[in-house]
Amino acid sequence: MRSNRIRTTVLAATALLAALSLTACSDNASGDSSKAGAAAPAGSTTDQQSPAATTQDTGKGSKDTDSATSKTPAGNTAANSKVSTSGTGGQKSNTSATGNSSSSPVTCTGDNTKVTVSKVSRPINHLLLTATNTASRPCYAYHAPALRFDDAQAAFPVLRDSKPQAVVTLQPGESAYASIGLFGESDGKDLNKSEHLTVYFTGRNDSGSTGSPAELTLPADTYWGNNGFVTYWQSDMADALTY
Repeated sequence: MRSNRIRTTVLAATALLAALSLTACSDNASGDSSKAGAAAPAGSTTDQQSPAATTQDTGKGSKDTDSATSKTPAGNTAANSKVSTSGTGGQKSNTSATGNSSSSPVTCTGDNTKVTVSKVSRPINHLLLTATNTASRPCYAYHAPALRFDDAQAAFPVLRDSKPQAVVTLQPGESAYASIGLFGESDGKDLNKSEHLTVYFTGRNDSGSTGSPAELTLPADTYWGNNGFVTYWQSDMADALTY
């Protein structure tokens, strides 16, 4: 009987241990399942952040697109403005050209210049003519001035060797110069005394005079001879006085 009780106790203990073992396994299984279930939402949450990142990327793309769109009209406007400015510049240039056309040079005469005559120390026996443009437009001082002392019958000789390479052009306020060699060595004592000098301007074809002459009073005790000369108009005073 005692032996049966011990066996019965052992079996009961074994059964209890088996039951506890099964309960523990069940609890462990439930715990693992719960843990697995808790991990899954975390993974889902992480997955749900991807669209947010995509949305940000899309936003940036949208912003870039908007920015590019807003910049493009500005660039076009600047380009259009630049083209318009260039067009205005072209019109301004045409207007300027028209202005230049209306101010094209004319022939220098006594009407648009102030002429003076003065005595110089070097070279000796020389006078200097100065013609200054007093008008508002340029003028050409063609060839040489034609001179007449008092009531002389003939014009004073012109020194052909003094011809410049180009016609002298006077802008408003600028001057041209011509020197007068009063007489030559061969004139000797056959000299003429004069008090007045008439200066005529020649035209482009060097045939006769053009415009109004200039009437000048000569320096005191001015004598001239038939072998004297007048130079062509020069743009530089020194050039005129080299003859």
